[in-house]
Amino acid sequence: MGKPITHKSILRNFGQKMQKVRQDKDITQEGLASILSMHRTYIGLIERGERNPTIRTLYKIAKALKVKSSDILPF
Repeated sequence: MGKPITHKSILRNFGQKMQKVRQDKDITQEGLASILSMHRTYIGLIERGERNPTIRTLYKIAKALKVKSSDILPF
């Protein structure tokens, strides 16, 4: 049996996936934060799995990265 899925692991995995998509699109944390009208540190907190973004924020991130939300959610 594999490792249990924890809240922390979900946030960490999502953050890593979001970071990869952002970097693949050559967008900095600061650039993404500017598009989203959010603070750069909040983007970093999400990418490190230290914050749990709302569904609305997930939607805004996907739209800003020009991907489907399903592209950043599976991990």
